[in-house]
Amino acid sequence: MVSSPAPPLRFAIAGMIAMAVAMGFGRFVYTPILPGMMDELGLSSADAGLIASANYLGYLVGAIVAAGGWAHGGERALMLGALAASALLSALMGLSDSLPVFLLIRFLAGLASAFVMVFLTSIVFSHLAVAKRSDLQAMHFGGVGVGIAVSSAMMAVLLAAGSHWPAGWLWSGVISAAGFAVVALLIDRGPLTVGPARREPRLPKSAALAKIILAYGIFGFGYIVTATFLVAIVRQGDAGRQFEALVWLATGLAGIPSVWLWNRIAARAGLTATFAVGCIVEAVGVTASVAFGGFAGPLLGGVLLGGTFIAVTALGLQIGRLLAPEAPRRVLALMTASFGVGQILGPIAAGWVAEWTGNFVAASIGAAVALLLAGGIGYDAGRKQKLGR
Repeated sequence: MVSSPAPPLRFAIAGMIAMAVAMGFGRFVYTPILPGMMDELGLSSADAGLIASANYLGYLVGAIVAAGGWAHGGERALMLGALAASALLSALMGLSDSLPVFLLIRFLAGLASAFVMVFLTSIVFSHLAVAKRSDLQAMHFGGVGVGIAVSSAMMAVLLAAGSHWPAGWLWSGVISAAGFAVVALLIDRGPLTVGPARREPRLPKSAALAKIILAYGIFGFGYIVTATFLVAIVRQGDAGRQFEALVWLATGLAGIPSVWLWNRIAARAGLTATFAVGCIVEAVGVTASVAFGGFAGPLLGGVLLGGTFIAVTALGLQIGRLLAPEAPRRVLALMTASFGVGQILGPIAAGWVAEWTGNFVAASIGAAVALLLAGGIGYDAGRKQKLGR
C-alpha cells in the first residue's frame, strides 16, 4: 500500500463516481425500475417491499462486517471487488423473473454496496484529511445524487424507446461497469494511516448516544418508504412514464448539493437541531407525495426527499462519532445496525399496508410520522450537548 497522499480532488471525484455506482445505481435504481417489474411480472406491493428489504438486509450485514479491522491493508482491493460485483449483480437482475432469485441478487448487491461505502470512505477521507480538504467530503457523498440523476435519465431514454424493465437493469450494469473502470484508474492506493492501530474501548454509557441511535433507526424506517416506492406512487397517479423519470431526476439533482447545504446549516444551528429540521422537511415531502394529486405532490416529494435523506444520514453518523469519539468504528457499526433494521422493516411494512389498502397513502403517512418522531428524539439527544457548534 502506497503511503504518500494522493491529489485530494482526484480522490473526491473518484469517490463521487464510486458512490454513484454503488449507491445511486446499486441501491436506488430499483426505485425507477420497480413499477415496470410490478406491471409486467405481476409483483405485488408486498413482493416489492420484500425485494427492497433483502437489499437493505445485505447492506446491514455488509456494513457491520466491514466495520471491523480485519481488512486492514486490503481496502482498495475489497472496494474495487465490491464495485465490480455491484455492476455484475445489476445486470443479473435483468436476466431473471424469479422472486427468490431477485431476493438473493438484491441481498448480495446490498452487501457489495456496504463494502464500497465503508472501504471507499476510509480511503477517500484519509487522503482528504491529510490534504486538509475535508470540504470535499460533500462531493464524495453527492455521488449518491449523481447516480440517482443519471439512472433517471437512463430510464427516461429507455421508456421513450419502449424498452421493458430488464433493459433498466442491463444498462445499469453497463453504466456501472464504466464507472468501475474510471474508479480503478483514479484510486491507485489505499487509505493513509496515522499512528499505530489500537483496540477501541467500549461505547460510553450515554443517554444522548442511546437516543441518537434510536432516532437513527426510526429515520431509516421513515425515509426508506418513499425512497423505495416514490416512482410506484407516481405510476399509481397515472401522470405518465416520462414524469416518473422526471420525479426521480429531481430527487437525484436535489441530493447532489444536499450534504454541503445541510453542513452549512449545522455549522450555525448545531448537528442535532439540523438533524431534526432535516427530518421535518423530509416528512413534509413524504406527505406531499401522496397528499397532492397530479404533478405537484410527487415532484415536491422527490425534491424534498433528495434534498434531505443523504444529508440527514451523514449528520446522524457525525453525531454518533462526536458522542463516542474514542470508538468511531464501534459507533459506526451500532448506528448502521439501527439504521439497517429500520430500512429492512420499512419496505416490508409499507408493502403490506399498500397491499391491504390498495395505495401508498397510509404507508406514507406512517413514514412521515416516523420521521417526525426521529427528529424529536434526535433533537432531545443533543439539547445539552451543543454538538457541531
